[in-house]
Amino acid sequence: MDITYEWRGDFENGAVDALHAEAFGHARDGTDWRTRLHRHSLGWVCARRAGRLVGFVNVAWDGGVHAFVLDTMVTPDLRNTGTGTELVATAVRGARAAGCDWLHVDFEEHLRPFYFDACGFRPTDAGLIALGPGARASR
Repeated sequence: MDITYEWRGDFENGAVDALHAEAFGHARDGTDWRTRLHRHSLGWVCARRAGRLVGFVNVAWDGGVHAFVLDTMVTPDLRNTGTGTELVATAVRGARAAGCDWLHVDFEEHLRPFYFDACGFRPTDAGLIALGPGARASR
């Protein structure tokens, strides 16, 4: 499997929008990913196979030493192949090279083995307040 991973790689809005809709099970919404990421993110990682975007992860930050993994996405045909793990590993290297000391992630319960076992995150205490109608609070 020949997949390339690129920190702050170039992408088309439509490709990320389609991948996000597929990964999170919603309709495409036309998000302007390019503007959003350039405004709020330290970086992102694009995974491509034969020129097609097959994975993506966003790394937001606080402008200092804390970075945050958001929206890890892999096409269904490449899940459980190590593609997501390499996306996150590339994000770790990018955040470290940018001078960050911490990389945070939050996730739904079923993703614990991916983030803790495959990617090397450690559990921490954290808190969450659901603010809007689109937020789903776990119980």
